[in-house]
Formats: sequence, C-alpha cells, structure tokens
Amino acid sequence: MIENAFSHLPALEPGSVWLVGAGPGDPGLLTLLAAKAMAEADVIVHDALVDEECLKLARDDTVLEYAGKRGGKPSAKQRDISLRLVELARSGKRVLRLKGGDPFVFGRGGEEALTLVEHNIPFRIVPGITAGIGGLAYAGIPVTHRDINHAVTFLTGHDSSGIVPDAINWEAIGRGSPVIVIYMAMKHIAQISTNLIAAGRKASEPVAFVCNAATSGQQVLETTLGEAPAAIIASGLEPPAIVVVGEVVRLRASLDWLGALAGRRLEPDPFRRTEGKVTA
Repeated sequence: MIENAFSHLPALEPGSVWLVGAGPGDPGLLTLLAAKAMAEADVIVHDALVDEECLKLARDDTVLEYAGKRGGKPSAKQRDISLRLVELARSGKRVLRLKGGDPFVFGRGGEEALTLVEHNIPFRIVPGITAGIGGLAYAGIPVTHRDINHAVTFLTGHDSSGIVPDAINWEAIGRGSPVIVIYMAMKHIAQISTNLIAAGRKASEPVAFVCNAATSGQQVLETTLGEAPAAIIASGLEPPAIVVVGEVVRLRASLDWLGALAGRRLEPDPFRRTEGKVTA
C-alpha cells in the first residue's frame, strides 16, 4: 500500500523548508519523499518548469505560490525568492520549494539553501530526476552507451546575465566530451553551435532538441550541429528544451519507446537514420 511506503519517511515539520526536485515533467517520476512533501506542505513555492499535473497532488488547502524564472520575461529576483522561503518558515509553515528537475542541477537550489543556513532555517534536500537524463530518456536517447561514449558533459546555455557563458572552455569540452547535454540553450544555439564547431566538432554531428520533456506536449527535433540554428527556427519549437549533441542521438531510431507505444516501428540498426524531422 502507498501509505505504508510513506510510513518510514521523515515528516515535513512546521518551520522547515524542503528543497525538492519534481523531475522533468511526468508526475510518475516524483520520488516518494517528493510525493510525501506534496501531501504535507502548507505552502508550495514552485518554479515555472513544474508540470501542472504534479501540482494537482497538493492538498486542496495548500497555498501555491508561483516563483518561476523564465528567460526574457519578468520574474522574481532570486534573493527575494530565497527570503520568501525564510519568511514562510518563520511563520510556522511547512514549506515545500518545488523545482523542475533536480534542485542542485542548474536549479539555484544551492543559493536558496545557503540563504536558509544564513537564517538558521532547518531544511532538507530531496533530489529529483534532472531533465538532462530523464527528459532525454523520454525521447529515447541514452546519455551514455558503452559503444559510443564513456563520458558526458552537462552545461548551461546561458549565465546569470542571460548570455552564453564566457567561463566555459568550449575547446576542451568540444574535444574531450563525446556527448554534451545543454540546458537553457535554445535561444543561443547559433553561438553554441559556432563555438563547438570551432572547437573541432563536425557540422554533421547529430543534435536533438527535446521540448517539454516528459510531458504530454513533448516534441523532439533531430538535426545536426551545423543545421541546428536554422532547423530550430523552421520548426517553430519553443523552450523549455534540453539539447544533446553526440552520436547517442542516433539511438533514438531504435529506442523511442514513447513513439513505439504510438505505433512507430523501431529500427534494429539506428545508424541508418535520416535527419531533420520534428516528432511528437
């Protein structure tokens, strides 16, 4: 019984904050601790990337506070969000800070946790499935495959100023990482593609954009590094998206399990793939 699964888990206590990862979208990917927190929280402060289906698991009397940050759109300042968590906890609320993916993977969870420490607020970190792994899995793309890569690099497509980070060593990543997974990269894909090709990556290398990963609105664009900027414009797809660069993209022809459920015939040999299609 699901109640028994919760019985041994810690409780979300009044005056404390749990920083919880909601995963990439599908509420079925929530951990047991995350689901328990949803059931106990007095207030849920949630990001834009938390799927509405996940929020439906909250109690009817739970207060939902939106604290989403989306590129190019008005949003709360990070410091204000962090201090709001402190304010709610000090008022005796059981506070759930719910983030898409994992709170410690490009989720600013570390910044919020440091603020809680600064103000002596008890907290717990509950990891979630990050989109760079779970979102790609829902697209049928493994981040590692022993015949293709023994390393993978995760990076962000923009820094706190909203531009492609200068601190990234593109040459080292381009030459050293067979698979690159990029968060928040769609807006700057032209610059990122240029950087990687300049670092030695082939323009013909496979690239996939997974938009609205692990939700009912998931769409996937398969293209190449050289064609990616034009392909994403032509597709009309919009963020949020996770981007993966590398030969593992070709495996989608064989591992698109969601497509197979909808009738797609999977290919035994994924390396006979033609590129450039947008699929649901």
